[in-house]
Amino acid sequence: MTDFKSEKTLIQEYYNALDTAPLDQIAGVEQTYAADTYVWRGFHPFGELTNPAEVANMFWVPLRTSLTRIQRRLDIFFAGTNELDGHASTWVVSMGHLMGLFDQPWLGVKPTCKMAMLRYCAFHRVEGGKIAEQMMYFDLPHLMAQAGQSPFPVQTAAHMVQPGPMTHTGLLFEAQDPAEGQATRDAINRMVADLGQWNLGLPLEEELALSWHDDMLWWGPEGIGASYTIERYAKQHSGPFRAAFSDRSKTNHIARVAEGEFGGFAGWPNFTATLSGRFMGHEPTGKRGEFRVIDLYRREGDKLAENWIFIDLLHFWKTQGVDYLAEAAT
Repeated sequence: MTDFKSEKTLIQEYYNALDTAPLDQIAGVEQTYAADTYVWRGFHPFGELTNPAEVANMFWVPLRTSLTRIQRRLDIFFAGTNELDGHASTWVVSMGHLMGLFDQPWLGVKPTCKMAMLRYCAFHRVEGGKIAEQMMYFDLPHLMAQAGQSPFPVQTAAHMVQPGPMTHTGLLFEAQDPAEGQATRDAINRMVADLGQWNLGLPLEEELALSWHDDMLWWGPEGIGASYTIERYAKQHSGPFRAAFSDRSKTNHIARVAEGEFGGFAGWPNFTATLSGRFMGHEPTGKRGEFRVIDLYRREGDKLAENWIFIDLLHFWKTQGVDYLAEAAT
């Protein structure tokens, strides 16, 4: 039984140092934990960075300056080997909220001087006792909505501060049965094979029922929102999304890992598609756009029960000629 103890401990120590260090010491924390070949990927407007000091000074210091008295509220924490490289690399995954007092502007978003919660999910590739690669995805539009600056004109599903797993079993600090992780991996792979290219030929709800429980929970990003049950997910997101896009590329992930009943994947981008129909209140542009996505899943039995999704919608819309973040800053 692989417990991934050293990798999990490293990330827990990194989080503690990162969240408690004085602002002028955050760069030192990043440099201490980062490998020489460090790559950090973050949602718009950050992109890909390779210098740990830049990650600290461009992302963490401004965020910690704005969101004071920060707390990391974990809902999911697990580790696993990456099946996409033949299980050669080990990744630690966490998801939850960074909560604090929104006391100073951040990226043009106006402070509220009230509690605010930044949804995030991070994938960390651990190698030789260091973090070699990190994907830090966060729902900036969700924070904007909490500040009364929701950037998007319409949303088909529900906005809310999203909870963790219904079972409250998402923090896998201890070793898990490898058979459970394999079952989760199998369920995710079946779903990707069935749904990933939109070409199975079944009615949408029947197609979804192959991989999902009928009372599925889909915790989508701000701008789309959360849906409950297959029927409502089909109506509130999957159906409208498929109707809006064409020429979808093949799915492309950097990492796909699972442990226990939890698993997920991340890409940069996961896929591209052409906006050929109406989406999120916009008319079709005919342009291809990138979808940078993290998906996390909870499996129950042989099907998926919950899904937490992080999509860089600010980046996508910028590829379509709309800069929502710049508009919010004016």
